[in-house]
Amino acid sequence: MPSIYNFLSNNVATILGYDLSYLELLAVVTSFIGVALGISGKRITWPWWAISSVLYGILFIQWELYASAALQIVFIAAAILGWFGWEPTGARPGALTHTHRALIVIAIVAATLALAPVLKSMGAASTYADAILFFGSLSAQILMVYEKYENWVLWLVVDAGYVALYASQDLPFTTLLYAAFTVLAAMGWSRWYGAHRSATRSL
Repeated sequence: MPSIYNFLSNNVATILGYDLSYLELLAVVTSFIGVALGISGKRITWPWWAISSVLYGILFIQWELYASAALQIVFIAAAILGWFGWEPTGARPGALTHTHRALIVIAIVAATLALAPVLKSMGAASTYADAILFFGSLSAQILMVYEKYENWVLWLVVDAGYVALYASQDLPFTTLLYAAFTVLAAMGWSRWYGAHRSATRSL
């Protein structure tokens, strides 16, 4: 009897010469729903993040994007923390200090320089790009768990980087998804920053 994995790996359609699997289609749909819900700060975003992370973790292993695959484990853990950390009414956006913003950027760069050679030794399809996007995503996800509006600023930069990375790997549907994520990140930034400013003025 065929396994669920084998079924999901089957192609649902071939579009312009690209074979789209059930697995990738489900990953795209669940991920888009999760991010869209995140913009509004609804706590229900986190189960969708977890489901999409499981699906994308499998896909990234298939595509030999090992840092991106490992990142999905972090996303699943963050989804659990976010679900229990956010209030039932949703996120209450706050802000980082200038010092914390600078430290995050320095940490991302330093960690990238350390991880990229490891990825290269593993024969990864991408090294420095995958590494810096890994740590940028990690930082953005942590900031989202802690309800800092700057998470969307990082997501905007990271998602734009992923558009270039996945386009270079000939993954058109995931490239389009991250292009949509870039737009959603800008929307999230505007909405969370506005909520933060409104809360600050009311104090």
